[in-house]
Amino acid sequence: MTVFVRSFLAALLLVSLAEFPLAQTHLAAHPADVIRMQRKLDRLQANGASARPRPESTEFTEREINSYFASGNIKFPPGVQSATFQAQPGVITATARVDFDQLMAGRNSSNPLLSVFAGMHDVVVVAHAHGAGGQGLVHVDSLSLDGVEIPAFLLQIFVQKYLQPRYPNIGVDSRFVLPERVDTAVVGLSKLTITQK
Repeated sequence: MTVFVRSFLAALLLVSLAEFPLAQTHLAAHPADVIRMQRKLDRLQANGASARPRPESTEFTEREINSYFASGNIKFPPGVQSATFQAQPGVITATARVDFDQLMAGRNSSNPLLSVFAGMHDVVVVAHAHGAGGQGLVHVDSLSLDGVEIPAFLLQIFVQKYLQPRYPNIGVDSRFVLPERVDTAVVGLSKLTITQK
């Protein structure tokens, strides 16, 4: 079920900057939150694998999610330091410190506009996200590097050149199948609630 959290949150990021970016708020992992999150993930996975899954909702708090990511249970791509998330109704904000040189090792571009995606940067991605009818939907509203918002056209070029070759289903707008028989995913104030059926 780590897959769900990664699919949804990371697709969020992923989408936003492809599962790699997001987070630089050196948040300590709270062991009780990590255990609680893992139990919820295990329960969701078991229910999703059942021949007759129970219709049930599970709520993940912002603190549980951030502790889980900070615990090392999620493997970040090379170049991504950490990831933290803030949730508002329908919107997720992800923050990260990303070494783009390491992230994009071996992939160069002659486009001078893409030179902004070089070196180490603090990255903030804001995206609308939800799930309905077994489909996850993420739309990246904005991406900023070191406090400077990147124009939408430049983000689109970056996604096409660097992210989509590795993650073909990722874009500024992403749609993906929710795993584990998850039907809906709702981002609320400091929480994510998913429902299986």
